[in-house]
Amino acid sequence: MQWADRPLIIGIASGLAIAIIVDQLRQFCHSHDSSSLHPRPLHSQGQAEETIDFKGVSLISPPPIGTGIESTIGSTPLIVIPSLSAFTGCTILAKCEHLNGAGGSPKDRVALSILTRAESQGLLTPHSGDTVYEGTSGSTGISLATLCRAKGYLAHICMPNDQSHEKSNLLLKLGAVVERVPPAPIVDQEHFVNRARNLAREHTDNPEKKGRGYFANQFETEANWRAHYEGTGPEIYAQCQGNIDAFTAGAGTGGTISGVATYLKEKLPGVQVVLADPLGSGLYNKIKHGVMFHSLEKEGTRRRDQVDTIVEGIGLTRSTVNFEQGRVLIDDAVKVNDQQAMNMARLLVERDGIFVGSSSAVNCVAALQTALKLGPGHTVVTILCDSGMRHLSKFWARIGDIGGEARTTVEDILESRELD
Repeated sequence: MQWADRPLIIGIASGLAIAIIVDQLRQFCHSHDSSSLHPRPLHSQGQAEETIDFKGVSLISPPPIGTGIESTIGSTPLIVIPSLSAFTGCTILAKCEHLNGAGGSPKDRVALSILTRAESQGLLTPHSGDTVYEGTSGSTGISLATLCRAKGYLAHICMPNDQSHEKSNLLLKLGAVVERVPPAPIVDQEHFVNRARNLAREHTDNPEKKGRGYFANQFETEANWRAHYEGTGPEIYAQCQGNIDAFTAGAGTGGTISGVATYLKEKLPGVQVVLADPLGSGLYNKIKHGVMFHSLEKEGTRRRDQVDTIVEGIGLTRSTVNFEQGRVLIDDAVKVNDQQAMNMARLLVERDGIFVGSSSAVNCVAALQTALKLGPGHTVVTILCDSGMRHLSKFWARIGDIGGEARTTVEDILESRELD
């Protein structure tokens, strides 16, 4: 062999060696569990995992490609809240409805249900110039405004002027028409719901207006609670594999608690359904005592709230079709004050890294108290319905900056302690 041929021989030998090594690695990947090579998500409820084979490596199957923003609604995660679970000895789970992809709340499901139903009934036609009117404290309006843009409608939102400015500012960025109106009793025609209803009627009756006006009517439409009966409830049941002892939620329209309760009670007649109610709402009294308010405080004789509260999005001073759908299924109610809600929000950030708004905090206080009442070993599910990002100027402004230490305790919540 000539000396000049040595580089060629060495190159061929090196190539063969590399090919053999690569083939051995490929066989190793096939013959070993992929969990030793790739981190896997936790499936605390034991869900089955679908896998795909990608170039010899087994991976968890990702969701399919969706069509439009509507495809990001539903199938939200259900997570353990470690701090509350450890304190109570229960498994306290939170359905992350604030991770819905359109408006970032459970109202995404409701808005999509309302629009889809109206379209099927011929009351709305996409890209025809129709306008959707709604009276809302903010979240439903944001969901509607987002979906209206996707479907070619204009959204016209009437909301109380005591709601956080993040909500109305976001609505404007989405292209909605926004009217902030003073709080008023529902019997007043200037109440934000009545204002939206009247505007929709006037729009339809005006031949100079483009398209039709449609009143979404979230408080009274069956499309609201059915969105949760057909979506949220079945998802919770499946994610828990039927292992649920109690479900807690507040009521803004009553759709979430009624829809989920209706489904869960059909599957699990013994499940406890607990209403989480903030200050200023009459629903706690309705569940506990059968009356909304004392006769001297009946609707029409006072302002919107008996007591000023920092909580937004839940609590009612009247009954609705959606609340009545599930009222007889609600077993108990928990009254949550502002200090408890603020302390819960602090604790969830400090100890769990979960940043939520006022409604979610109220729900979690009710879940905590329900778990303590049931005792260790039970499973309690609640709803995270709003991110803290929508509550910076009001709720979180009151809480303030929490610093780097985890100082808030469960006792601070239960005893309504004022914190620095």
